[in-house]
Amino acid sequence: MKKIKKRLAMLSALVTVLSAVGGCSENSQSESDNNASTTEAMIDTSFDPDDLDVGYDESSACVVTLNGDSAEISGTGAEFSDGSLIISAAGTYLLSGAIPDGQIIIDADKESEIKLVFNGVNISCSDNAAIFIDDADKVTITLESGSENYLSDGEQYNLEEETSNVDGAIFSRADLTLNGSGSLDITANYKHGIVCKDDLVIAGGSYTVNSASGGIYGKDSIKINDGSFTVNCGTNGFKSDNSEEADKGYIYINGGTFDISAGTDGIEAESVLSIDNGSFNIVTGGGSDNASMTSEGQPNSDWGLWGGRNNNMTPPGNGNAQITGVSNQSETYLTTASAETSDESSSAKALKAGSELNIQGGEIILDSSDDSVHCNGNINISGGTVNAKSGDDGVHADSNLVISGGTINIEKSYEGLEGAVVTISGGDISVTASDDGLNAGGGSDTGNSNRPGMNGFSNDSGSVYLLTISGGTLTVNASGDGLDSNGNLVVEGGEIYVSGPTNGGNGAIDYGDNGSAWITGGTIAAFGSVGMAETFGENNSTQYSVLCNLSSTVSGGTEVMITDSSGNVILSYTPEKDWQSVVFSTPDIKDGETYTIMAGSLSENITTDGICTSNGSSSWGFGGNRGSRF
Repeated sequence: MKKIKKRLAMLSALVTVLSAVGGCSENSQSESDNNASTTEAMIDTSFDPDDLDVGYDESSACVVTLNGDSAEISGTGAEFSDGSLIISAAGTYLLSGAIPDGQIIIDADKESEIKLVFNGVNISCSDNAAIFIDDADKVTITLESGSENYLSDGEQYNLEEETSNVDGAIFSRADLTLNGSGSLDITANYKHGIVCKDDLVIAGGSYTVNSASGGIYGKDSIKINDGSFTVNCGTNGFKSDNSEEADKGYIYINGGTFDISAGTDGIEAESVLSIDNGSFNIVTGGGSDNASMTSEGQPNSDWGLWGGRNNNMTPPGNGNAQITGVSNQSETYLTTASAETSDESSSAKALKAGSELNIQGGEIILDSSDDSVHCNGNINISGGTVNAKSGDDGVHADSNLVISGGTINIEKSYEGLEGAVVTISGGDISVTASDDGLNAGGGSDTGNSNRPGMNGFSNDSGSVYLLTISGGTLTVNASGDGLDSNGNLVVEGGEIYVSGPTNGGNGAIDYGDNGSAWITGGTIAAFGSVGMAETFGENNSTQYSVLCNLSSTVSGGTEVMITDSSGNVILSYTPEKDWQSVVFSTPDIKDGETYTIMAGSLSENITTDGICTSNGSSSWGFGGNRGSRF
């Protein structure tokens, strides 16, 4: 139990501090009664001044020099017993030296605030956590400038009933803050690197974590303001998993440099994951080469066997943090990681959240076996740069996916961007997908029912599935449908370029059998095959559009120019794949005007004869719901 005063302070912060990521909360759905909105997550994004404070009063501190099986102690509150340093009172402790087989144990009262200053600390414990924080209100570990510090544990722990849940080289039952500008190297041979059962704050320092299982865990929350992190782990890299309290289980990152190689998920929050800034390089589950589908389009039978040998990772133990000799750890590592994976969420997503995932800034590079960005609820992307290679989906939201800004490059994916409701109002977006490029609430035309990792969609708002594009620049290269909605598809603005399917079973544009598609603004050029070509319907459309099927196929890589009767170029683009059908629309298109489509030696004309023009016959007609389908 924490102090009542502190609980009240936190509750106050939760009421007054709005997560900076709560920005885009409503989808623009003009001429539609189906309004979908995301949540505005209330999480504490503030940092206590004490979390950022690396200073201390040396005159009042207890100075401890560790000398293997003894210690020199100048001051009160600490004693050395049975090979371990025991701290039992509030205060500041300046620590240096080594313990070859023992612990630092914090066993104070629940009101105590304790600061440990590491200045060349090297601790190894063969059968327990190197740092065990049993009882305190809050503990801060400050890494002294220029210092190098090392912690390691053994492959097996000797635990009693009251310590049966201890499973990290640093294990804390109190709030824990890490700061400073020194370095900390952790080798976790048993399970996890850092485990905090309350709130974990990291405000600075350089951290290297090699762990058999998880990297850095904070049950109630993780807040990171700065720091450098190299995490090589058998299961999750960073994780907050409190599912019992609505205001807990979140991760907030305001800065730092992250290099994560994880057997399962890279960064996972039970509730909200919010990224405002930072530099990220995350590889999960062996990366996108370990994909859900093989290059031949068949389910990958090895997909999902994450952790251990399938992870292609180096076992922990770089030798730096070990005082006593440790035998080759590969076999133990593989066994532990594989066993731990069964207790973790069985996924290898790079960024993952339970209720809301928000990206407002940062430079993010992802290479994931599973989805690169995934949320069981809503995703908001309003800034930053995301480059992703995914063995499954690039960005998946069970509910609403809202993109209002930022740069997103899905270099490789099964499906690129998907959610029950997808709303794009800004950003510079590029998507490459072996199936659908954008997908609102449904499976693909070419999807294999046996494909592992198939994601479902929840749409509790009662809205129909909907894809709305009102701004930004979107470039899609899809082997399945380019733009796919199981409900309505609406284009209100932006620039959209689609290199769609070459097979007749998919279309550059596709929407639900009971859905509608309309366009009121923006520029679109969607190239694909003839077989399932669709275009916009007359109902609700206010901007002229054309679907033109050519007499022959045009090779990919050939520039396409569309001109009006005066020879003015109204649109030009170079599709990446062969095509024979194009849907195009710009604000410059007029009724009764003849337009020429030129690509290489090919030149064909089409004259608009209404708000939606097509040169192909279709039993679907233009009743306002479905455009032409061939």
